Amino acid sequence: MSRRGEASRVSMGRWNRFMVVVLGILLVSWGGPAASAFWGSLTSGPAAAKADALAQGAKPATAVNGTTVTLTWAASTTTAGRPVTGYSIARYGSATGGIRVPATGGCAGTVTGPGCVESNVPAGTWYYSVTPLLSAWQGPESIRSDVTAPVTDTTAPLAPAVTAPSYVHQGNVAGVPVSGTAEAGSTVVLTVTGAGAQPLTQTMMANGSGNWTAAPLNLSAFSEGAISYSARATDAAGNTGPAGTAASTKDVTAPTVTNVQLNNFSLGVLGRIDKGDSLTITFSEDIRGTSICSTWPATGTQTLGNGGQVAVHIDQNDLLTVTAGGCVLNLGTVFLGADYTSTALSFSGNGMGNGTTPNYSSLAWSGNRITITLGAGPSSAGTVASTSVFPTYTPASGLTDTATNPLVPGSVSGTPSRF
Repeated sequence: MSRRGEASRVSMGRWNRFMVVVLGILLVSWGGPAASAFWGSLTSGPAAAKADALAQGAKPATAVNGTTVTLTWAASTTTAGRPVTGYSIARYGSATGGIRVPATGGCAGTVTGPGCVESNVPAGTWYYSVTPLLSAWQGPESIRSDVTAPVTDTTAPLAPAVTAPSYVHQGNVAGVPVSGTAEAGSTVVLTVTGAGAQPLTQTMMANGSGNWTAAPLNLSAFSEGAISYSARATDAAGNTGPAGTAASTKDVTAPTVTNVQLNNFSLGVLGRIDKGDSLTITFSEDIRGTSICSTWPATGTQTLGNGGQVAVHIDQNDLLTVTAGGCVLNLGTVFLGADYTSTALSFSGNGMGNGTTPNYSSLAWSGNRITITLGAGPSSAGTVASTSVFPTYTPASGLTDTATNPLVPGSVSGTPSRF
C-alpha cells in the first residue's frame, strides 16, 4: 500500500474515534437537563474521554424577616472538583413530596452564588431545596431546608406611650426614669435628644401587658433646656410603627435670693411699723408654690389673708416671722436691720378695714416673688430714722424652684430700705 493510502487510513481512524466522543456527548445530552453525568475534556490517548458528575446540592439554611427569606448554602462542585455555574432554587409545602414551586425574586432562575433572598414570600410553611447546575446539566436536588414560616403580618404597631418627668433636676439628672406602653411583645427603641450632647438610645422589650421601662438615664451631659424622648415599637413581623414622644425641661441650677426690701405704706409713717407696710422677697427664678405653702399649686399665683389667716410677728430683736392657717407655711425669717421695737408685736387684723387698706395681714406669691403685707396691729414704740437699713432674709430649708432644685441656703442682705 502506498504512503498516501496508509495516511488516509490513519486519518480516517482518528476521525471515527473523534465521532465516537461526539456521539457520547450527544448521548448524554439526550438525557435532558436531569442528567448528572457528562463527558469531560479529552485526556491522553486517541478518543479517550473522562466521565464526571455533579454532586448533590447542599441543604440550605434559611432566615426569616417578615415576608423575606434569606437562603445560604455550601457551594457545590462536580465529583472531580469542578465548580458549578449556578443553582436552581425551589420550595415545597412539606418536608417530603409535594409540588415543587420555583423560588421568586432574588432566588428566581439561575442563582450564581451560594445564597439568595426571596421577598414577599406567601403565607405558609415552606421547605427550600437547592439544585446545582453546570451549563446544560443539573445535579441531584439537595435535602430540603428546615421548616421556614414567613410572617405575613404587615400591620405596624401603634406609637408607644412615653412617660417622662416634667423636669430633669439635681435630684434625678443622673437617673431619669422613663417608661411607657407599646404593643405586647414588641421591641421598643427609645432615643433621647437635647442640646450639648449626642443622642442616647436604649432598646427594651414590652412585656405581655405592653409595659416597658428604660434603665435610668444619665442626662448630665445635656445642656439645660428642652429634652426630647422618642420611642418606636417593632413587632415580631418586623413592622416598625410611628414614634411616641414626650418632653422634659432640664433645670439643675439652684435658685438664689436676689433681693429683700422693706416697703413703707404711702399713708403710714416712714420709719415706723404700720398697717399696710410690706416686705418683698425676690428670687432668681420662680419658686415652687408647694414648697412655700402645702396647699398651694406648684406654679401660678396665690394669696392668703382675709379672715385672720395670716399673722406677722416681730419680736423684741426685730426678727420678722409669719404664721398662717390653712396650710403648712415654710418661709423663714427676716431681720429688719434696725431697732423698731423692744417688745413683741403681732399684726393680723380681721375684715376689710376702711377701704384704704385691708385690716388683715396677707401673704402673696407670684412666680419669683413673695410679698408680706402687715394688717392691723399694735402701735410701734420706735421710729427708725436712718435710711441705711439692710433687711436680711434667712430662708427656711425646703424651698425649691419649679424644677424642685433646692434654694441656695444662707442669709442674704437686701436693698437699703425701711418700713
